[in-house]
Amino acid sequence: MARSRRGCGCAVAALVVFIGAVGFGYIKFLKPWMEKQKLPPPSGKELQVHVLDVGEGDAILIISPEGKTVLIDAGDAGRGKIVLDAMSRYSVTQLDYLIATHAHPDHIGGADEVLNAIKVQNVIENGVVPPSQSSNQDNAKNAKGKATGKSAVLPTTKAYLEFLDAVKKNGSQFVKAEPGQKYDLGGGAILTVLAPIEPFFTKEQMKAGGNSPNANSVVVRLDYGEFSMLLAGDAESQTEERMMNKDATLAAKILKVAHHGSKYATSQNFLNKVKPEIAIISLAVNNRYGHPSQGTMDRLKTAGVKIYRTDLNGEVTILTNGKVKDGRLYEIKTAKEAKGDVWAGREPQKDDADRSGFIAYGDYGPPPRQKKEKAGKATSWSAGR
Repeated sequence: MARSRRGCGCAVAALVVFIGAVGFGYIKFLKPWMEKQKLPPPSGKELQVHVLDVGEGDAILIISPEGKTVLIDAGDAGRGKIVLDAMSRYSVTQLDYLIATHAHPDHIGGADEVLNAIKVQNVIENGVVPPSQSSNQDNAKNAKGKATGKSAVLPTTKAYLEFLDAVKKNGSQFVKAEPGQKYDLGGGAILTVLAPIEPFFTKEQMKAGGNSPNANSVVVRLDYGEFSMLLAGDAESQTEERMMNKDATLAAKILKVAHHGSKYATSQNFLNKVKPEIAIISLAVNNRYGHPSQGTMDRLKTAGVKIYRTDLNGEVTILTNGKVKDGRLYEIKTAKEAKGDVWAGREPQKDDADRSGFIAYGDYGPPPRQKKEKAGKATSWSAGR
């Protein structure tokens, strides 16, 4: 009997090992292959992605092969004009989708200008309402600059309320972003929501650094044939870890770097999963938060990634037909040739983390004025790995 039990135990152990190996093989190899097979074939028509130069913020315009349009964020207040000008240049007269990654002003501050100017069919957002007012009473000052003892209404709140009002007036359909949602843009182009993954991050969970509204950003990936792009909003390293734990499909040809190149995002483990060929950072020359972080730039450089930055290159455009043709899969064009070291990081004046009392970009006051630069010679670069 004893021998029989021992033999049974060995069989069970072997079965457990076998099941584990099968599970690992599925997650590592079969699942990504199956997900790739689910994608429709590319039509061969051109997909356009325009990372607009809106200073310290994000605004990304996608035009699908069949002419469907997506805008991911709209920059800070007053930057809506830049977005609308770009739409005019690319003959965009309405938006099928406006994705508001999160409620920080540098992402939705210009959204009301866009919504008040053109028809937007659907608005996708994360469902996280920002704080209504500052907990720091000294933030509220009268005309003479003296503290009033009252809580100040935050730029975050102002931008969010104006955004909601503009959506209501536009008549757009509100959609809450949830992982797994897929949007067919036509011609074989698919947009998939990867985050936020509930339960939403709280301030208490951000003790290691980072900001909870950022950590709850909408993250999407764009697939078109052999082309793929990960658009990470302001996701923090905590968001990255949660997506990796959920086995989200992260590998992509191009990465829109999260949180403007912050030190709190683009972790090494995340980069190992994404394996991007190209990384694009949207940011301003003059920002208080040390964007991009030197540590982040070093990780990208070590990974052998080619970098583009809107502070140095201006608007960045990606064009692809979804297939490798003449040795290339996509072409990248920039508004100007970068001057200076594209790998140089910056030192922060402010720490944009919950632990420092940070709430949102803009709540520390406006950034320093950006010096006007003469437009440099436009350049382009192609790749087809």
